[in-house]
Formats: sequence, structure tokens, C-alpha cells
Amino acid sequence: MTIRKEGKFEYADQGTGKTFILLHGLFGSLSNFSNLSHHLAKKYRVIVPKLPLYTLPTLNANIKALSNFLRDFIESQKFDKVILLGNSLGGHVSLDYALHYPEKVDSLVLTGSSGLYERAFGGSVLRRGDREFLRQRIATTFYDAHLVTDELVEDCYDVINDKSKLIRILSLAKSAIRHNLATDLPKINMNTCLIWGKQDNITPPDVAQEFNKLIPNSELFWIDRCGHAPMMEKPEEFQGILDNWLIQKGI
Repeated sequence: MTIRKEGKFEYADQGTGKTFILLHGLFGSLSNFSNLSHHLAKKYRVIVPKLPLYTLPTLNANIKALSNFLRDFIESQKFDKVILLGNSLGGHVSLDYALHYPEKVDSLVLTGSSGLYERAFGGSVLRRGDREFLRQRIATTFYDAHLVTDELVEDCYDVINDKSKLIRILSLAKSAIRHNLATDLPKINMNTCLIWGKQDNITPPDVAQEFNKLIPNSELFWIDRCGHAPMMEKPEEFQGILDNWLIQKGI
């Protein structure tokens, strides 16, 4: 994915049409959306911004700051209305933005989103120097442990062994837990697609069901033998569900 840099913003941009913005999670990156981005770019303009997880001021590393970053990015690009798709923390940021700027959001797609309840990556992951233990913890993100590559382990290892990055990650994780949206979700009126892995260990199936219950115009779709990042683990099935939903809604 070719990355553009404009001021404080870094993002991938491809395709033409209605604007789709894809938001990654806490330990995620733009590459999480490589397959999905190329697929959607056949019909839409697809933007994948790099969230400033490691550059936010230490005392301001929270959901609201990321939502404000998204606001500034959308304003800088002069987008009219966007379709937001978020995984994990990216879904949480999408929800907060949609609640505050509903006029800017055409529709929502959430997969493994935080915002209600999530199982933390765990304080035990901070045992530094033990890559094998880290590999086991990362494996809980997926149904298929073979998706835990050496590169992924090294990326996470580098993060938790960088004090500056680690402080921000912990602050963001705590903010996600505190920033519960249960009472606000009924205010979301745009069409919302929920695509969830049946074996999601981070935001379990009952979280998806609660989102479905609380968001008025939402539909819930399941992917079996799949964990917390369906767009990575089951890309073709994920894309098929999303395509059908977009067609059904005329988006």
C-alpha cells in the first residue's frame, strides 16, 4: 500500500467513488486491510489512515483524542460523507465519531469492535524478552494460530519494549475500557453492519449481540472458525458479506 504524508497525517488512498475510511486497532496497522482495501477500491475510494497510537501526548492518549484526530483528518480532506469501517479500537473510534458528527457518516461497518466490553491483551504480556509467550498471547487474537507470523511477533515485541509506546498503548487500552458506549448506542441512526468472528476471544459473541440489540439500524453477520480480525483471517467471506450488505442498502 502506497502511503501518503500530509502534515500530521499518513494514509493509503486508492480507488474512486464514495469514500470508505478503514480504521485499524490498537496493535494493528494499515497492512491489516491490504486485501480488503484492494477489493473495495474496485468500486469505492478507500482511505486507510495511520492512527497516531504512539505519538499522542502521554496524558491525552485516549479514545476522544483519536476521534478528534479522525475529525481533523476528514476535515483536512474535505470529505462530505464517509463510510466508516473499524476493527477493534478502530471500531470504537468510528462509533465515537459517528455519535458526535452523524451528518458526516453515511454508514458504519464494525468488526470485533470495542466500546462495550473487551478482554484486555493482559498485563502478563508485559513480560519482556519472552517472544514465545508473546506469540501465545497474540495467537488468542486468531482462530488459526498459523496467522501469527514472526514479523507480527517482532512488531509487538518492539512496541512493548519501547517505554514511550508502551505507556501510550496501556493508556489507550484503559481508555477503551472506561469509555463504555452502552447508553449512547441507541442514538446511532445510520445503517450499521456488524461482522463478527464466532470464536472472537477479545470481543466475544455476546458483545456483538449487544451491539446488535443497542444500535437500531444494525444487522449482525457471523463468520465461523474466525477470531478477532475477520477481514484478515477470512478475507473472502468477509468481503462477500460486506458486498452483499452494501448492495442491499444501496451504498
